[in-house]
Formats: sequence, C-alpha cells, structure tokens
Amino acid sequence: METTSGSTPFLDIQGLTKSYGSGEARTEVLRGITTSMNQGEVCVLFGPSGSGKSTFLNLLGGLEPADGGTIRVGDTQVSSLRDRDLVEYRRRELGFIFQFYNLVPDLTIRENIEVTQFLSKDPLPLDDLIRTLGLWEHRNKFPNQVSGGQQQRCAIGRALVKNPRLLLCDEPTGALDYHTSKEILELLERVNREYACTMIIVTHNDAIRHMSHHILRLRDGALAEDTLNPSLVPARDITW
Repeated sequence: METTSGSTPFLDIQGLTKSYGSGEARTEVLRGITTSMNQGEVCVLFGPSGSGKSTFLNLLGGLEPADGGTIRVGDTQVSSLRDRDLVEYRRRELGFIFQFYNLVPDLTIRENIEVTQFLSKDPLPLDDLIRTLGLWEHRNKFPNQVSGGQQQRCAIGRALVKNPRLLLCDEPTGALDYHTSKEILELLERVNREYACTMIIVTHNDAIRHMSHHILRLRDGALAEDTLNPSLVPARDITW
C-alpha cells in the first residue's frame, strides 16, 4: 500500500509474521503482512474468524511479540522494544476499545474515564470529552445504571482521554443493536474528525468500509485486500 507521494506513513508494517505451537502442531496465523497507514485515517479490518485479525491488533498493541517483520508507529519501532518500553508505548501511543466494555462497576462513568487520564502526560480535557461522548447527564451514574451504548461510549472515553495517536477497536459494535451501533459509529467518526486519532476497527460488518479511509481484509493470515476508499460515506448514511 503506497502513501501519498512525499509523505511518511504514520503506521508502517513490513513482513509481519506470527505463529503458535511447534512441529506438526505449528499454525501460521499471520504470513508476511505488509501495509501502511497515514495519520488520521480510519482503517477497517475484515476477515473470517481465525484469519488473524485479533492477533494483528495484539501485535500492533505490543501485547505479544511478532515472530518476524517490523512495526513502526510514528517514530517508535514497536517490534524492537523491550518489555518496559512496550508498557510506556501502550501508555503513550495507544487506546484500546473492545466488544465488551470491561468497566469498573464500583466507579461512576466519570471515574471510569478519569482513571486512565492519569496515565498520560497530555490528556484531553475530561469535562469536554464527557460532553463530546454525550455522557454529561450520566457522568455520576454507575455502569449498571446506563444502557449498553452508553457503557460503550464510556469505554471509548476511557481509551480516548489519554489522547492516543492510535486507537485499536476490536468489534466495538459487536454487542450492540442496530440503532446503538449506528450511534457508536457516528461517535467514532466524530472522534476521528475532532481529535485526528488514527483508528483501526476490526469488524464483521462490511458496511463500515464505506465510512473508512482504508480497507484491509485478512484471509488465512495473509492480506486479501488493501485498498483506499475514494469516496467516504457519513456514518449516519450507511445501512446494513
């Protein structure tokens, strides 16, 4: 995948490989992935179960090591970092959003977001973010007092308050109904626009490709698609 002429990609992946097991039980999960993304892009990652999507996110997030190849995020060569430096990389550069919200039940919505604010040297203003998330009226409620969509908004806020440059989203709408999914996609679109946060969204929902700058598709651990979207569709207008 080539970037705009003369530009340096924000995310650069070269020859990424990962396998599990050994001998006859060895399974290749990623087989030589090479791609790049510009800063501020929304990238959607498709693929059937077992194609390597979650492993790909784990390697980008420094949660496990690659067997081969390189990963660069901004000025950081992630694939060569030691364990202590990987912790700092995750604190400084990354936000994670998962299908399941993993909120702390004994903390309010505001406190669940605030708890990760202290991990960053340059966090976003907490009150402004809560308003952007549409959670201001719910800020003092506990997670079991709000809807699933509002819990996911809180989870997005928890990831975003650190002011990360890269947001990794693993099935962020997978547990939500159609209406709430649309709301979350519109929120992610707004977050990308207002905070210039680069996003990778893993999903099985093919409609999300229309609101994404960059489309990746994995099949059997290899890239089957690596394209740019020439015409973005607003999240509010996509249907499935």
